[in-house]
Amino acid sequence: MPIRQFQAQRMHAPRDFQSISPEPICVEIGAGKGKHALLFTRTHPEHKLIAIERTREKFLAMQKQHELEGQPNLKTVHADALPWVVHALYPGQVEQFFVLYPNPEPHNPAQRWANMPFFEFLLSRLKTGGSITLASNIPEYIDEAEQQMKELWNLPYDKQIIASDSARTHFEIKYLERGELCQQLIITKPEGYTTRFDDFQPLQGQNVAPVE
Repeated sequence: MPIRQFQAQRMHAPRDFQSISPEPICVEIGAGKGKHALLFTRTHPEHKLIAIERTREKFLAMQKQHELEGQPNLKTVHADALPWVVHALYPGQVEQFFVLYPNPEPHNPAQRWANMPFFEFLLSRLKTGGSITLASNIPEYIDEAEQQMKELWNLPYDKQIIASDSARTHFEIKYLERGELCQQLIITKPEGYTTRFDDFQPLQGQNVAPVE
């Protein structure tokens, strides 16, 4: 079934929005208290990561830990990811997106990442050959996303079982300790892949069209 087009031009900038330079970066959406973000930037000093978290309590915990560890290649952002991505990111800028254990939205399937019109915009920000890591402890969530990669987005992916000793996020540790199956899709943007947003430049806090 065709998916409606995401209305990027109607997204208002997050509060206290700050624009970024167009250099290559990695982005984690829903970074929580920052366990993965801190680990990734510590072990990959050659990559710059922006970690976005909407919940104030979790963001402050991530910010505090970042101040203690001090990775210069990590930037933390307190914002809703959708308007931040629209206002901040350039076409083809992102090397890797991480979406680790997102809300499974059991009562609102349209809000799951692979079902959202916004996913097309996200793909436009990903560089050719770049990847999206989508992890979940819910088999049905992964199965549905896998089906959408095949039937809707036409994207290659690698489906992986996450090792029982993995400890990237607090959720991941908890789920694996319970003995739950944790899986991820590593979704890749192939050469020649196009979206309707490939020429859409970041809004960077400009006035946008009102929502009707």
